[in-house]
Amino acid sequence: MERALQLRAATPEDVDWIHEVRHRVYAQELGQHDPVPEGRLRDGLDGENVYLVVARGEERIGCVSITPPWVGRYGLEKYLTREELPLLAEEGLFEVRLLTVEPHRRNTMAALLLMYAALRWIAARGGRRVVAMGRTQLLAMYTAAGLQPTGHTVRCGAVTFEVLTGTVKDLTRATLDRYGPTVRRMGSDVDWHLDAAFAPRPDGCEHGGASFTAIGADFRDLDRRHQIVAADVLDAWFPPAPGVRALLAEDLAWISRTSPPTGAEGLLAEISTARSLPEETLAVGAGSSDLIFRAFGRWLTPRSRVLLIDPGYGEYAHVTEDVIGCRVNRFRLRREDGWRIDPDRLAACTRAGTYDLVVVVNPNNPTGRHLPAAELRRVIAATPGSTRWWIDEAYMGYVDMAESLAEVATADPRVVVCSSLSKMYALSGVRAAFLVAEPDTTAHLRRWTPPWAVSLPAQMAAVAALRDPDYYAGCWDRTHTLRRRLAADLAGADVSAVIDESVANHLTVTLPRYGPSAAQLIHECRRRDVYLRDLSPLSPGYEGRCVRIAVRDTDENARIVAAYADSLDALRPPDRRPWTAPWRGSDAGGGR
Repeated sequence: MERALQLRAATPEDVDWIHEVRHRVYAQELGQHDPVPEGRLRDGLDGENVYLVVARGEERIGCVSITPPWVGRYGLEKYLTREELPLLAEEGLFEVRLLTVEPHRRNTMAALLLMYAALRWIAARGGRRVVAMGRTQLLAMYTAAGLQPTGHTVRCGAVTFEVLTGTVKDLTRATLDRYGPTVRRMGSDVDWHLDAAFAPRPDGCEHGGASFTAIGADFRDLDRRHQIVAADVLDAWFPPAPGVRALLAEDLAWISRTSPPTGAEGLLAEISTARSLPEETLAVGAGSSDLIFRAFGRWLTPRSRVLLIDPGYGEYAHVTEDVIGCRVNRFRLRREDGWRIDPDRLAACTRAGTYDLVVVVNPNNPTGRHLPAAELRRVIAATPGSTRWWIDEAYMGYVDMAESLAEVATADPRVVVCSSLSKMYALSGVRAAFLVAEPDTTAHLRRWTPPWAVSLPAQMAAVAALRDPDYYAGCWDRTHTLRRRLAADLAGADVSAVIDESVANHLTVTLPRYGPSAAQLIHECRRRDVYLRDLSPLSPGYEGRCVRIAVRDTDENARIVAAYADSLDALRPPDRRPWTAPWRGSDAGGGR
């Protein structure tokens, strides 16, 4: 019986074959390069490129190269400068190159599998656009696959290439539209060894974490929850206030069968009292996602221009790009700036009034950085009235509620503040949130709010939670203590990783450049029933090596640290050497 195709990241054992097959194809067959006596064609980016290989048993069939943006240079720059091709200066651009298949295997699915695998690998690292060189005589094939010519051609030896580009989403969609049955068959027939999911989710967005899949969405084995550490979602580690639990436990039969107040009138009144906000400036929803979908769906169209912070909460990109189809730009946060929002740079991006909507999550999720209210107010004040600002304050309690812009939102028609009650008040399961805006805005949204939008348990729990601020203030303070201890313990488990604390209920771990990927670490931790969050799909700025960890209680934090340390040990090279670049030294010489 013939063995299944295997798709994997190149191993050190694959390197000599990659150099040899490149020489046979690009030097001897195509005349793109002069043959060399050793019969091996090396590339100047070999030490930085990622190579994917398709093989069957011991037979290597084909390979493709990916140059990630964090390398800092592209193979195309041997032919075109960034001034000639400004696309090369775009942040987050991935280059796909050197797609090579053994001649006797070119009538198989190998090339399609390699291209599809490259797209999945790039998507798993937050990539949104690719650039590639394709032989001019095969241009029709490339355009059918979704690539578009940039208007540039380059010549290398006897071969002329078109410079092509496309978005990852468009290319993936075109591949699935044209080769859907083949791709689906590959999903069951191919031995997939990449640290990227074979197929995207149906809606293209990762909502929350994966820990509930380990418990079971059919709720048949809820005892499983006691074995799982759910540190991949930012649910509170502490229980709701005693008054919340007592109220919900008083008469569950009545709560379950009784319709709630139609417009959540009691909840609106309680928010108004607790936050000193006029009731007519408030609108409620079944969690912040309910409010995001409802508000953005009324305000935005495919013609709207939106600015998102990157990295940022993925739901905003999903709604604006995938659901509505807006024209979205990103304000890139920088690792070298500590992931902090530079208010002057943000003001420079927004003061011209180019955008219909600017979204700021403050404190930011996932970076955990907070932009002081005074700085944010200054940036907003400098923008014209045509730009609306959506300020997501889901984690503001961990900083200081005095930093909220809710009061500004009651009077400034440009500003809307969204505040989830889920994370700060330990109410993720019942789903409750509110937004603050000037009265005309909230009145419009209330007209588009269905009756009974917030369930009776959610209304009752939220009211009781808002009546016990002292309990939650104590929990938020305790969270900071737990987070600092967790950060110290993680740092002690492995000195090669960088631990970044946030101001909220999570922290991030950045793995060493040539160590395991975030996806590999998360896979190993899940084998130990500890669930962490891979941040890679949110932004190419994370380089596929950043993990977010939610703060849990003392015992669960200890399990996180143990699983983290054990997983790194399992992933470490057998000889225990430090992680280094895979193709350094003699294999990295030469250039094309």
